[in-house]
Amino acid sequence: MRAESSATAPNRVAVGAPEQHTEPRCTGPEHTRPERGGPQSGRPRAIVAARRAGTLQAALGVVAFSLTFPATAWGLEGFGPWSLVAVRSVLAAVVAGGCLLALRVPPPAPRHWPGLAVVAAGVVLGFPLLTTLALKTSTTAHAAVVVGLLPLTTALFSALRVGTRPSRTFWAAALAGAAAVGAFTAQQSGGALTTADGFLFGALLVCAAGYTEGGRLARIMPGWQVIGWALVLCLPVTVPLTALALSYEPVRLSAHGVAGLLWVAVGSQFLGLVVWYRGMAAVGIPRASQLQLAQPLLTLVWSVLLLGEHLTAAAVLTAAAVLVCIAVTQRARG
Repeated sequence: MRAESSATAPNRVAVGAPEQHTEPRCTGPEHTRPERGGPQSGRPRAIVAARRAGTLQAALGVVAFSLTFPATAWGLEGFGPWSLVAVRSVLAAVVAGGCLLALRVPPPAPRHWPGLAVVAAGVVLGFPLLTTLALKTSTTAHAAVVVGLLPLTTALFSALRVGTRPSRTFWAAALAGAAAVGAFTAQQSGGALTTADGFLFGALLVCAAGYTEGGRLARIMPGWQVIGWALVLCLPVTVPLTALALSYEPVRLSAHGVAGLLWVAVGSQFLGLVVWYRGMAAVGIPRASQLQLAQPLLTLVWSVLLLGEHLTAAAVLTAAAVLVCIAVTQRARG
């Protein structure tokens, strides 16, 4: 019987985290030294290829997310914070719902809806709203570095919810990156937390919960369907909220405002999460989450290029420190 037959390698393993894959056990003497190029030698290569593809998809998600804060700052030039969050969610839901209808995707099983509700509350509503409120009084550079704590928070949620057990080296590097971010936050605020920091730390918690639950569901259904159904699930809340917010907050249409709205709606809220959840399903939640340590550095670059913000030496050094931690976490065996 071949090692890749349905009796030894169920199809559902392909969507699990590669760290959990194991080599087929050799039970007979004829299998002690498999021929080069045979089924057993091809299996590790397939796993490595899947891991690289998953890492690339997660990295593309990080690039998309790194533009979220600068795009939000642009969006706030034309919309109020509540209007921006509500409209972006509705627009993203229209795109996602259109895809679900066009492809005639059946609704998820009832047992998956509680998990989708967590994704909706954390990634569709909670994180965008809290970070948008924070950006009313905080710079994008400061917010980006504070959100550098998100990888560690997501890894902790993953350990509690999914039962992942990364190595000690992984945790050491993740904690080092978190410590660098914590020191930067304290230095920027003079040792006292601001209201914006409170919003940002709240955003970390709800987003980490949404990422963890979404990464778990992405092993069961395609990643684009995870965020698609979560967006659709929010429509009974976001549609009335949009009408109410637009009636109270004035809208001043501008090129920056419209461009920022379109990016956070389609780029960050939908397309970025599609590739992000696919990557998390392929390489595992903790390993994918640590790629987000690069997000503060990328956002700092965008804040200079798009917003003309001035970077402090502390921000650059902190971003560089967490970037080094990425290399360690990606090489550590999870």
